[in-house]
Amino acid sequence: MSTPDVRDPDASGAPEATAVPPARGPLDLQTADLGRVTSSTVTLYDVARLAGVSTATVSRVLHGQDRVRDSTRARVREVIDQLGYVPDSAAQSLSRRQKSVIGLVCVERMAPHQYDIESMSLLFYDEILRGVEARIRDHNWSLLITYLREENNVDLARLQTLSGKVDGLLIGEGIVPSAELARLAERLPVVVVAGDPDEHAADVVTADNRSGSAALVTHLIEEHGRRRLFHIDGPHSAPDAKERRIALNEVIQSHPGTVLIGSHCGRFSAQSGEEAGEKLLADPSELPDAIVCANDQMAIGVLQALARGGVGVPDQLSVTGFDDIFPGSLFDPSLTTIHQPMRLLGERACSRLLDRIARPDLPTRVELLPTELVLRKSCGCPPGTAARTLATAARTGPAARTLAEPASASHAAAGPSARGRRHARPTSES
Repeated sequence: MSTPDVRDPDASGAPEATAVPPARGPLDLQTADLGRVTSSTVTLYDVARLAGVSTATVSRVLHGQDRVRDSTRARVREVIDQLGYVPDSAAQSLSRRQKSVIGLVCVERMAPHQYDIESMSLLFYDEILRGVEARIRDHNWSLLITYLREENNVDLARLQTLSGKVDGLLIGEGIVPSAELARLAERLPVVVVAGDPDEHAADVVTADNRSGSAALVTHLIEEHGRRRLFHIDGPHSAPDAKERRIALNEVIQSHPGTVLIGSHCGRFSAQSGEEAGEKLLADPSELPDAIVCANDQMAIGVLQALARGGVGVPDQLSVTGFDDIFPGSLFDPSLTTIHQPMRLLGERACSRLLDRIARPDLPTRVELLPTELVLRKSCGCPPGTAARTLATAARTGPAARTLAEPASASHAAAGPSARGRRHARPTSES
């Protein structure tokens, strides 16, 4: 006797072995519906019943397959969110083969009239990407890249789709809220690159931003006598910016007579640095002794604005950045900054993700990569200065986690025995 060919009206063309529950129309979950299940007992069948679709359709949505109508996908996602459903990882591993693909989720910060290269954050993510590629190349794995726009909750739904197409995710800069990150980490391995050191939902690999920022500000105050500081901050949602801001305030508080005379919230772009510079030039009599920028692109922007306004750097005031991107060394005056090992961030984060894919039961951890103070002309050091020293400011509190050594790409992959030590790199550059 033959089995009837039951088809799913929410998909396109594939026969289904599961009967379709009665259609419910627009989502109308009632308290009684939700009361029948709890987050610990929710099953795929509960999601299918309450969404009015087949279990096969729910499975397609969870695995990011395309053969589902947008309206149906949205309805299933809403039920999953309301029920707090988390697919059983053991069952998922049985239903799908390893893909040998990891995903990289980057942050796209948009602003009017912004350079294209900045709108895609290539100056940061290009280095991250190179580090990731260096790690997966020898394993014959592939990389799937996507950009999420900051503060766009609609984009978060794309992560659910992406999670069905990869074995693990690298997520940049803490763009995913902690609660959503925890739910993702229940479904597949996740590592956050340049995330918040206080994040507990997933592994984090980031630079030691606090020590770097503290070393830079201390140098301005103690070596150049800069006492009236102005801060060009990064986005409040960026963990790196938060860590650098905390260190700035701590150093100011520990040096009596030093004050923060103002701040400007930037977007990590040269354009936002220019805007801050124009704001300062509106009242030349109140210029600070030093402008501390949360990244190099904003520092380059403020240098451009000050040059147009006839303000000499470093004769009248100092300007510093953070990241040590190559254009900063070419600018006149050359930019004093903090070097963070962006390529090594990508490599270490990828190594941790591959470890977690192989061993999903690993405990979560935070890995901090050391930063370096890079002295050039813009802070007031003599022309031709090109010195590097390891940033070793004292660290206290929850951010004082595993501190990994600076290392070359090949050394970084050496394994657990290479972690946890600190070595100074050469103190001058050719």
